[in-house]
Amino acid sequence: MADSSFDIVSEVDRMEVDNAFNQADRELATRFDFKNTGTKIEKSGEKFLIESDTEERAKAALDVFKEKLIKRNVSLKHLDPTEPELSGKIYKISCALKEGISTENAKKIAKKIRDEGPKSVKTQIQGETLRVTSKDRDDLQTTITLVKSGDWEFAVQFTNYR
Repeated sequence: MADSSFDIVSEVDRMEVDNAFNQADRELATRFDFKNTGTKIEKSGEKFLIESDTEERAKAALDVFKEKLIKRNVSLKHLDPTEPELSGKIYKISCALKEGISTENAKKIAKKIRDEGPKSVKTQIQGETLRVTSKDRDDLQTTITLVKSGDWEFAVQFTNYR
């Protein structure tokens, strides 16, 4: 019987992020506590920019955006916001999206699987993904549970299970 495998990745669902952005933008435009505060959220490529007249309103707008991401099942580990910076009279928060598993993080996952996982499981780093293979599908399920239980500083998803 051929080996079964799956990939461990860290990817963002772009459509869900766009939907969360649009919902946050709409809410900031209509909510009473954001009226006349100059608060807005903008998207430029992969980055999001939140601007407001006060630091508190900028942080509140970031919280609204985070809330919308959570409702759309996008992990906040993908979001990398900066501290509010004063630019003229406006406070700005820049948010970037983090994707992919770096080689060092892939090595950490592979080490955890090697140390604590089933012995029949093999790992292989392939760019920004980690391929996990085994002859026994039950061992792969155990490995998925093991990786999910880990406290990583990045979000993990499991793809190509076959």
